[in-house]
Amino acid sequence: QLQLVESGGGLVQPGGSLRLACAASGVTLDHYAVGWFRQAPGKEREGVSCISHSGGSTSYAAAVNGRFTISRDNAKNTVYLQMNSLKPEDTAIYFCAAVWGMATLKSNFYNYWGQGTQVTVSS
Repeated sequence: QLQLVESGGGLVQPGGSLRLACAASGVTLDHYAVGWFRQAPGKEREGVSCISHSGGSTSYAAAVNGRFTISRDNAKNTVYLQMNSLKPEDTAIYFCAAVWGMATLKSNFYNYWGQGTQVTVSS
């Protein structure tokens, strides 16, 4: 059974950076596409970024394009989300999810989810 654990969240000032990690266990991740999603209080969960199983294809939501970078290290069974130039509106719980199939920003396609990590952007 594939299990995902996010880490790297925290409190950061506007303009700062964080790197989130999504570590997989139980199954090797190299056959799975992985997505990052976020949910702010009172809002629906939204797709942030996704990466294909090989890492050759990535997608970003318009709100984070140019500021966030997704990558993966299949040898370490881990996917990363580098977040730069953070804004208060990036504050949310960030989740990673995996699917045996195509990478997509649509959350309902994903079978496996982590528990989330809190990101707070505030001065």
